[in-house]
Amino acid sequence: MDFAFDARTEELRAKLLAFMDEHVYPAEQIAHEQRALLASPWDTPRIVEDLKAEARRQGLWNLFLPDEEYGAGLTNLQYAPLAEITGRSPQLAPTALNCAAPDTGNMEVLAQFGDEAQKKQWLEPLLAGEIRSAFAMTEPEVASSDATNIETRIARDGDEYVVSGRKWYISGAMSPDCKIFIVMGKTDPHGADIRRQQSMILVPRDTPGVEVRRAMQVYGYEDHDHGGHAEVVFHDARVPASNLIGEEGGGFAIAQARLGPGRIHHCMRLIGMAERAIELMCRRAVSRTAFGKPIAQQGVVQNWIADARVTVEQLRLLVLKTAWLMDTAGNRGAHTEIQAIKIATPRAVVDILDKAVQVHGAGGVSQDFPLAELWAAARTLKLADGPDEVHQRSLARRELKKYL
Repeated sequence: MDFAFDARTEELRAKLLAFMDEHVYPAEQIAHEQRALLASPWDTPRIVEDLKAEARRQGLWNLFLPDEEYGAGLTNLQYAPLAEITGRSPQLAPTALNCAAPDTGNMEVLAQFGDEAQKKQWLEPLLAGEIRSAFAMTEPEVASSDATNIETRIARDGDEYVVSGRKWYISGAMSPDCKIFIVMGKTDPHGADIRRQQSMILVPRDTPGVEVRRAMQVYGYEDHDHGGHAEVVFHDARVPASNLIGEEGGGFAIAQARLGPGRIHHCMRLIGMAERAIELMCRRAVSRTAFGKPIAQQGVVQNWIADARVTVEQLRLLVLKTAWLMDTAGNRGAHTEIQAIKIATPRAVVDILDKAVQVHGAGGVSQDFPLAELWAAARTLKLADGPDEVHQRSLARRELKKYL
């Protein structure tokens, strides 16, 4: 593997770094101020729309999609360093570039598995940034880390499907711009193959029977910037049979295809968060004095900074290797590495953010610095896309098979 970025990646990195300096970082405080004046905290601040318009003007739009028909046509390896840069301001930058989850995964699903009518109705406005979407999988009543446990029912009734179930932590669903749900449920709850019982179906938000019940907090945050994380109940919501994505029983396989690139995106953004934390930690350390000398001269702080730099360099190489393998060997060929980055990256970045909070003292847990919010986001990713323990279990079994 060649670790050097190619010419196109270098060009996009330079443009994106300048976009962050000139537009995104200055907009962070403005976005908070504008949100405080909105009629609803779930409405989009004007500055976010301005950022989106500027990103489109500069050609920094839909960079995540490898399909040239819909996106920038970048490989995973080309997109990975760009995702890292956006992670330095995760509340604004991914949305500004139309590269924010869960829309990214949903657009990938529609581009890969949707039919022409589904693409026309939902993919095109998502690509244009005109609407947002949500992915409804996690349920409060079952251990959703095992997708075969999902209880939401998608029952065929003539030319329609009836969707019944309760979901929660459905990211983006509180936003009034969220117009469509991709719902994971069971079309064949008693099927012999437990991985062929699930299907995915498109449910418009305005469908009778769809109730967006409440916003779920994440470590005390409601995550207004990303449209929140909602509890959603489907009360016998009826949609046309043509809203099914792919075939009945194909939901589990579609979910696995969706999660591969998503883990690259999450992990690279996490590395961007860690870089922001290291920068803030260093600036704080050289500007504050305690016990007669700058904090930067304290041995323990120097150790934290050194360890953070070593960790980030290691993580970046592992994630780039994973991206390269996905491009050259496919998701199956990168199975071990995909699980490895999902385990290693959130764990390590949470530790780096924790040390940065410690260096900032009381300021580190306050709203005056982004560290507390970044910590909550990183800690949540130890659960999102499957808890770390699920990936450890699978990875260990894969290793043990070599010796059986």
